[in-house]
Formats: sequence, C-alpha cells, structure tokens
Amino acid sequence: MNNSARILLAAVLCTVAVACSKKVKEAPPADTATDTAPVTDTGPVAPGAYGPGDLDTDACLRQRVVYFDLDQDTLRPEFQNIVACHAKYLRDRPSSRMTMEGNADERGSREYNLGLGERRGNAVSSAVQANGGSGGQITVTSYGEERPVCTDSNEDCWAKNRRVEIVYTAK
Repeated sequence: MNNSARILLAAVLCTVAVACSKKVKEAPPADTATDTAPVTDTGPVAPGAYGPGDLDTDACLRQRVVYFDLDQDTLRPEFQNIVACHAKYLRDRPSSRMTMEGNADERGSREYNLGLGERRGNAVSSAVQANGGSGGQITVTSYGEERPVCTDSNEDCWAKNRRVEIVYTAK
C-alpha cells in the first residue's frame, strides 16, 4: 500500500469516526455563587415547629446551661423541660447541630474533671436523645475545670462551674 492510499484511508477513518461519534450538547455554564456564607434554611416553618429565630426568642430555648451536683453526672429533674425543648428543636430542624460542653469545678485532678465533664455532657446528650433528638446532631466536648465562669473558691462559685453548656453550631 502506497503512502497516498494510507493517507486516504486515514482520512476516511477519521471522517467516519467523527460522523459516528455521539453529539454532545454543551450545557450552559452553571451560575457560580460568590457568597461563601453558610446557607441557613429560612423557609416557612410548620405550625408549632421551632425555627432558627426561636433560639433567641423562646424562653425555654434561651436556657442553655444545665447544672449538676457535686461529683454527679445525672441530670437534675428541674432541667428536664429545658432538655425537652432542645430535643424538639433538633427534631424540627434536622440541619441544626449542637455541642454539649461539659465542665467541672476546680476540685479534683485534671483527668478526673475532664472525665466528669464528658460524663455530664453525655448525660445531657442522652436526655436529648431520649426526648427525640438525633445523636447525629450532637457532639460532646469536655473542658473539665479549664473554663470556669466563676473563679472564687467557695460553694456558690463551684456550683456555677458544674455545668453543661448547650452551644448551637448550626441553626
């Protein structure tokens, strides 16, 4: 086969390949948003369901601290209603997330207080889940004695430091 026949055969094969190839319609370029702020669902809220604005306006949801007795990690009865409100918020807002920040007073070793803070955070998390909140929406962190709200060395001050703070990381 001579060179001109090869060139002719190659040209025919290329033409056939191009003619038989699938025609793909080009899609217009997608709109790219320049706003990098997180998307917050502000759509209509079902009647009786919590919305993101309720975190600041609802009296029950504004209470985000649960206190504990000395060396205890069981939830006191007076905090059951608060936990139930936050569980309902999680049910109503599946995209919301919260962190339970467990704390302890200055008494006890650092390791003991970190463990106690975690057990307290887990106790509140379990109570929220028992009231219908999803465990996938909750994270538990312990700060032990590292983040006191009161630095005096007396019982009133220590009682303020034995707590779990509920912090919403996504509303």
